Amino acid sequence: MIDPATGEVRTAQLFVAALGASSLTYAEASWTQGLSDWIGSHTRAFAFVGGVPAMVVSDNLRSGITKACFYEPAVNRTYAEMAAHYGTAIVPARPYRARDKAKVEVAVQIATRFIIAKLRNRQFFSLSALNAAIAELLVQLNNRVSRHLGASRRALFEDLEQSALKPLPAEPYVFAEWKECRVGLDYHVEVGKHYYSVPHPLLREKVWVRVTERTVEIFHRGKRVAAHLRSSSNRKHTTVREHMPSSHRRYADWTPERLRRQAGAIGRYTAALVEIILRERTHPEQGFRACVGIVRLAKTCGRDRLEAACARALEIGARSYSSVNSILKNNLDRRRPATPADGPAIAHDNIRGPTYFH
Repeated sequence: MIDPATGEVRTAQLFVAALGASSLTYAEASWTQGLSDWIGSHTRAFAFVGGVPAMVVSDNLRSGITKACFYEPAVNRTYAEMAAHYGTAIVPARPYRARDKAKVEVAVQIATRFIIAKLRNRQFFSLSALNAAIAELLVQLNNRVSRHLGASRRALFEDLEQSALKPLPAEPYVFAEWKECRVGLDYHVEVGKHYYSVPHPLLREKVWVRVTERTVEIFHRGKRVAAHLRSSSNRKHTTVREHMPSSHRRYADWTPERLRRQAGAIGRYTAALVEIILRERTHPEQGFRACVGIVRLAKTCGRDRLEAACARALEIGARSYSSVNSILKNNLDRRRPATPADGPAIAHDNIRGPTYFH
């Protein structure tokens, strides 16, 4: 594969599948052997044959088989979910037992001779163009009459296997990744650099997250406890109001824009302090309660005193509600530090002066 923009040459992977009786073969190119490509190739292979076999014998590819064991292989959760969607069973070949998948081993050899060899001198600039060329060669391969059987793979498929396959489900499988997470102290889990809420009693609990292209579903002990639309990786929070503890719900309607607007109505020092608090927190939501408390001090102390207290807080580097409240309680907003007046330099024997350093 050649990148048309840079001229860089990339290597594509060839996925090969074959049916057990007729040897009807399917092949396609993908960029990687990762889980999404592995699952996608399976769904397109089922669509190609127009049905689902009762059993799929797969290679011990790490994307699909998390633990290659002679007796009890462990199947990736997404791979198992795909199999359940199609009503088939995944039976991985035993490690180092190529005869367990002899049909597809032969199909790989044939694909190498009749697909890769025929395309070796052609240049492709997109994956779709390569797969279109592969599809044309697949038609020839499956319609080619075998000398020792006297029939083509397509003819044998129509006679032997087509009626034995299970029907395809109404909708194809939608690729979903599973991820185990631990709920944080803010009752959110991180998925793709975004934070999604779960019911607050699940703090510090382990949960499973099912991630699709559009949705994020969270499961605890097999039960779905939350579902969200998937958001971009922006380090922000998606929070359902019902997931909050009662002590947090009272702040749900506050937003950074609303806080800035309320603080700006009080004065420029209050607005500056609120802006600094929101900016210095890792997440703006962590400063909401401090800012809400500061803005509400205007009701008890008045706007002028709050503005003076915020100016004092900015001077001494205070960045919290408790500091502003302490300034007001101790009337420090009314006792402004005197600024030293500029005057002539003091001359005295005990003052060394600038000449001392030269």
